[in-house]
Amino acid sequence: MNRKKILVVEDEFIIADVLSNILKTAGYDVCGIADSVAEALEMVAEFAPGFVLLDIYLKGKLTGIDLAHSLMERNIPFIYISANSNQKVLEAAKVTNPYGFVVKPFREKDVLIALDIALYRYENQLENGLRQIAVLQKKAAEILASTITWEHKILQMGKTLQPYIPFEFLSVGMKQEDDESFYEIGFSRIGFDEYQLIGVTELMIVTNRKQHELANLKANDLTDPLATWYDEHELEVLVKKPSLKKLFADTYRLKSHLSLPISLGDGKVCYFNFYSRRPDAYQADHLVLCNRLQLLLISFMEGMQHTPNSPLVNELSNYTPKKQQVKTPEEPNPFSGIVGSSHLLLTVFDNVVQVAKSDSSVLILGESGTGKEKIAERIHSLSLRKDKPFIRINCAALPTSLIDSELFGHEKGAFTGAHERKTGRFEQAHTGTIFLDEIGELPLESQSKLLRVLQEKEIERIGGRLTIKTDVRIIAATNRNLDKEVAEGRFRLDLFYRINVFPILMPPLRERKEDIADLAAHFLNIYARKTGKTVRGISPQVLESMKRYHWPGNIRELENLIERNVLLTRDDMINSMVLPTQLEQSAAAMTAETVVTTMVEGERAHILAALKKCNGKIWGDGGAAGLLNIPPTTLNSKMKKLGIRKDFGI
Repeated sequence: MNRKKILVVEDEFIIADVLSNILKTAGYDVCGIADSVAEALEMVAEFAPGFVLLDIYLKGKLTGIDLAHSLMERNIPFIYISANSNQKVLEAAKVTNPYGFVVKPFREKDVLIALDIALYRYENQLENGLRQIAVLQKKAAEILASTITWEHKILQMGKTLQPYIPFEFLSVGMKQEDDESFYEIGFSRIGFDEYQLIGVTELMIVTNRKQHELANLKANDLTDPLATWYDEHELEVLVKKPSLKKLFADTYRLKSHLSLPISLGDGKVCYFNFYSRRPDAYQADHLVLCNRLQLLLISFMEGMQHTPNSPLVNELSNYTPKKQQVKTPEEPNPFSGIVGSSHLLLTVFDNVVQVAKSDSSVLILGESGTGKEKIAERIHSLSLRKDKPFIRINCAALPTSLIDSELFGHEKGAFTGAHERKTGRFEQAHTGTIFLDEIGELPLESQSKLLRVLQEKEIERIGGRLTIKTDVRIIAATNRNLDKEVAEGRFRLDLFYRINVFPILMPPLRERKEDIADLAAHFLNIYARKTGKTVRGISPQVLESMKRYHWPGNIRELENLIERNVLLTRDDMINSMVLPTQLEQSAAAMTAETVVTTMVEGERAHILAALKKCNGKIWGDGGAAGLLNIPPTTLNSKMKKLGIRKDFGI
């Protein structure tokens, strides 16, 4: 498919003609102009374009979004060019996974940059897909050649697939042939690299079912002829009747499912059944990957016949494994130091492993205090650039007047106060990684300059004439909703598509409450050691109240709370803890009485309330300074005077 061959789908002739001229001048081959979905599909069939520029509203009942679904099925990349960039349209368009979005009215430069970005994203995706298969083929060969047990080989294959097809539970088995014999091996994920074997014996104990009952349930399973995925609602429909899949879903609290059948010849089919506790873990993209994996897994499962004592393929239905624990070789955990084993956090780890080795841009999304910087550090440490610089920039902390100087550097005498040459952060990060924390705080003018640097891979120092080439891997992070920021005109849409090549969502603490006890113990040990106190632990009652709290400030708030309580406790156990919700309830109860406070106390409470409402943000849009209608410097001064920490309530 020729990437230079472009189809323009636009119902306004003048705009379509302008686009055509822009593309032809830039060296692209415009193979046609269509004004409706029907005409566009005819041209797609006739000319096989390598790319499509697509308006949303076209002639006829069908829209560009309808056409986009057809282009997705044909694996033809496209970008939208539309005057409709409101939130509702963006949400509908986002579902189709476009490679870019240009808002009308546009400049020639806007179109060409968006096209360059889109082609970069598409080629990057293709390259990653080829790399995935190459890595998986090599790993499968290594697993088959190893001397480990057959159960361990299946587990190792599952672990190899984990970054690409996430699961909390994996079961592998053949189709049930009769009511007596039963075999299905399962693996329950309990940590980043920890899995529990669920053989027949274990499953009988866990579910309190006999072997023939399990066989009957498995016989009721729907067997998919092709790879199929089920979201939460579809899985509920699938398991309405008793079946083995229903048993797995109920026992291990599973909410979504991907079935991958592997045809082994002679009519035999082996099923890899992936399950997740996330309701939306699987998408249409996983089916594309499953198609790529078919030949690889067929070769792997047929190779399993040569593994000693393997019941797979030939004798699968007649084998009952002995009760045992699968032991995996000890490997260093790249995420040691990041506390937690909830399925949402493990998904983040899988995403990091998947993207680390590539040079793709990564966008880490999540609320303040969720640990975005630690994830950025792990991406760098696992990358091929791990021995190169890792440069951090907090975009929210950069004064507007100094942003360009900090990012790109300046020459001596470039402006008042520039007494010597300064090397910018991008130049410092050459051949390494740059972490742009809180990128959503950058003003629009700086966003435009940043986009140019990312696109052209070169910088110019302020006051300089020399163009400096840069080879930098971009990791960005923000606690803002960038979709909303784009829709409201505060964040450039082209920059968003440039950095959003591989998004990673950090879950808030309230959604991973099973990690609270481990996090609390971790911080307790740290601050007990720092203060020299002997604090053995936290009482079960306190832990239970912590799990009921909603943690608006996430891990940072939990750390601050543990530090405060270690300092306050006089016992060797924390038996009581005042959570912010309890403080709020006490304050609410006091309003029923006549309570007189000092002016200082009232001012302090007013500032605390504003900080809480703004999630601890002091300056910028949505900051406490704006809410209180005072300059950020004045607010900072008052906070110091009143003894309010910057991270209070975060």
